[in-house]
Amino acid sequence: MPTLNLIQHHPAEGPGAIADWAESRGVTLNVFRADLGQLPPVSAAPVIVLGGPYESNAGPAWLEAERQWLAASLGQGAAVFAICLGAQLLALSLGGKVRRMDRTETGWTTVTFSDGQALKVLEWHEDAINLPTDAQLLASSDQCEQQMYHVGPTRLGLQFHPEWDAESVAMLNEHFAEESPLPQGQQDSAAHAAVFEWLQATLDQWWAASSSVR
Repeated sequence: MPTLNLIQHHPAEGPGAIADWAESRGVTLNVFRADLGQLPPVSAAPVIVLGGPYESNAGPAWLEAERQWLAASLGQGAAVFAICLGAQLLALSLGGKVRRMDRTETGWTTVTFSDGQALKVLEWHEDAINLPTDAQLLASSDQCEQQMYHVGPTRLGLQFHPEWDAESVAMLNEHFAEESPLPQGQQDSAAHAAVFEWLQATLDQWWAASSSVR
């Protein structure tokens, strides 16, 4: 059974719907808690990097260790699927920059892809990415232009959270309580289903492209 490393940064932000995709594809997720000092060895192994409530340019000491690990793994040719904080770390490693937005982008947001398709997704971020020079922009929202980008077929960054399913939202709401800007109570099941369909197709494409470095 193939394995896939996943970097988690916070106890309330786990793989969510990514775990459902992995199980349905026969992929074993190896979860590493970077905030607890856990990182896989530097290698070309494909990796998913999740989000978290930290500043990508600074943050705790363990985040600096992760920045160094990610840069070294990219140097080995690793394929990376990166979400929110992860997408910011990926951009920094590839020569981009991260800046503070005028206002936080939260809750259900519509992103529009370069092919004209639109998708309602969940957001919670106050930073935005200035893309690396060799990156291609793939999706934008009204408030944040850099919602999704790629650098080649195996390095993909998403500012939004397609992995947040209804259970993820409930866990985040419980952990962050009144700080959470995410939807409370009954969730939009149709919106979650549409995002999961998109996530499965996108992960399938990335996972196939990463086969050259597995």
